[in-house]
Amino acid sequence: METTGKPLAAVTGASSGIGYELTKQFAQHGFDVVVAAEDERIHTVEALAAVRTDLATPEGVEEFYARITATGRPLDAIAINAGIGAGGSFASTDLAADLAIVDLNVRSSVHLAKLAVRDMVARGQGRILFTSSIAATQPGPFESVYAASKAFLLSFSEALREELKDTGVTVTALMPGPTETEFFDRAGMQDTRVGASDSKDDAAQVAKQGFEALMKGKDHVVAGSVTNKVMAGAAKVTPETVKARMHRAMSEPGSGQD
Repeated sequence: METTGKPLAAVTGASSGIGYELTKQFAQHGFDVVVAAEDERIHTVEALAAVRTDLATPEGVEEFYARITATGRPLDAIAINAGIGAGGSFASTDLAADLAIVDLNVRSSVHLAKLAVRDMVARGQGRILFTSSIAATQPGPFESVYAASKAFLLSFSEALREELKDTGVTVTALMPGPTETEFFDRAGMQDTRVGASDSKDDAAQVAKQGFEALMKGKDHVVAGSVTNKVMAGAAKVTPETVKARMHRAMSEPGSGQD
């Protein structure tokens, strides 16, 4: 593959939403980018290489990382962003959909991070961004598996950051609030208060804030509106039962039709 002399970045879930905007941020700041997503739109993204693969499978992760290493260049930064959700009561949601959240949001993130961290530590340099969520700071009724997966990513990123503090590798958690992406449609949450809201954050703004935090080596960034920052701050002192009730008001099916 052609060598350009530019630093190399990788982004997952890059065909739309925050991942697409993160790809643009890397490109605008002088990176070559290798991108991945499961849908065919990934081939329309301007990138050094685009991989259409299912990252919810071990084979998909390995295929993507093989394409990165095939460049013959060190990986300077990676945004582990791909994720999905599923709305509804846990008693009624499809088990396969719940497990798919675990496979993509959690298992594949650990798998991909393992590959990237090993190479970055050996080189003594690198930056890793995990897309978590402000949902990581509170229980998430009616999207319980999704919220738990984002809490995992926040905890995982903070732990890795401490482990890697003397290695030259930084780890940053991006924590957006409700953002204008395809997430709510795909999760079947259009009729919820949060899904129906017209005040969602702009994905480009969220990505810009995430990229800037990554480049500065910050441990995390609560991206988007001031409301998100207030919510994240309040979550530190609010009882879990209260936070669960508050979240329920936003995510319960039919709440957007009040």
